[in-house]
Amino acid sequence: MASSSLLSSAAAVLSASSPARAIGMVLLAAMLWGTTGTAQSLAPAGLSPYWVGALRLVFASAFFAVLAWPGLRAGQLQQLHWPAALAGAVCVAAYNLSFFAGVRSAGVALGTALAIGSGPIWAGLLQTVWQRRLPAPLWWLGTLLGVAGGAAMALDGRASVSAPPAGIALCLLAGLSYAGYALVNKRLVAQAGAATVNLAVFGGAAVLSLPAALALGGPLAAAQAGTWAVVAYLGLVATGLAYLLFSSALRHISGATGVTLALAEPVTAFALAIAVVGERPSAMAFAGLGGVLAGLLIVVAAELRGTRS
Repeated sequence: MASSSLLSSAAAVLSASSPARAIGMVLLAAMLWGTTGTAQSLAPAGLSPYWVGALRLVFASAFFAVLAWPGLRAGQLQQLHWPAALAGAVCVAAYNLSFFAGVRSAGVALGTALAIGSGPIWAGLLQTVWQRRLPAPLWWLGTLLGVAGGAAMALDGRASVSAPPAGIALCLLAGLSYAGYALVNKRLVAQAGAATVNLAVFGGAAVLSLPAALALGGPLAAAQAGTWAVVAYLGLVATGLAYLLFSSALRHISGATGVTLALAEPVTAFALAIAVVGERPSAMAFAGLGGVLAGLLIVVAAELRGTRS
C-alpha cells in the first residue's frame, strides 16, 4: 500500500509545468536529500559506505524502471542522446564516490562545504561555457550568499580547518560532477520522460559503481535488517523520488538555478541534526542558515524575473 502511494505521488509530479511549481519541486527534492545524513546515522553498522552508495543507486534504478515502463514500451529510450546519458551516468557515479572519499579525507565539515558549496558555482560556469549564457548578476548574488551561508553552517563556529590537497580536490570534483549531471539532465529531459532519463543515467551509474564498491569496500557482507531498510529509504525516497522531482523541474528552470536551489539540502540536515540527533549548533551556524535562506530567495527572484523576461 505504501509503495503504491509512493509511486502515485511520484507520477503526479511529472505534470508540473510552471517555473514556480518547478522551484517548489527542487526545494522538496533538496529536503529529501537533506534527510540522507540523519538516515545513515540511525542505521546499524555492518555495511560499507561504498556499498551503501552503490546499492542506493540500484534501488533508485529499480524505482525508475517501474515508473518508466510505459515510456519504455513507447520507445522513449531510443529518443535519448546516449553519449549525453553516458556522461550523466559518469557524473552520478563520480559524485557518489568522490563525495564520500573527499569527506573522509577533508573532514565532514569542510568536505561538505566544498562539495555542496562548489556545485552552484561550477553550474554557473558550465552553463556559461556550454550554453554561452551568463547567469544574471542577481543570480550570482544569491548563489554566492547561499554558498557562504552553507559554508558557515558546515564549519559551525570552528576557528580553522585544514585538509590535504587530495581531499579538497575530491570534494571539488564532487561539486563539479553534480553540476555536470544537472546540466546534462536538463538536456535529456527535453527528449524523454524524467523517469526514462533517470533510469538510463542511474542505471549506468549503478553499473559503474558496483565494481568500484567491490574494489574499495571489499565483498558485500551480510547486514542487519535495519541497515537494508535505510538503504531502501535512501534509494527509493532520498534518491529515486528526489531526483524524479529534480529532473521534472529542470524542464522549466535553468540547470544552474536547480543546482543552487539544492542548497536547501543543508537547511533540512541542519534542522534534523537539532531535532533528531540532538546537536547544538553555534551562532555562526545560525547566521549561515540565514544566509542560505536569503540566498535562496534571491535566486528564486532571479529565476522568476528571467522567466517573465
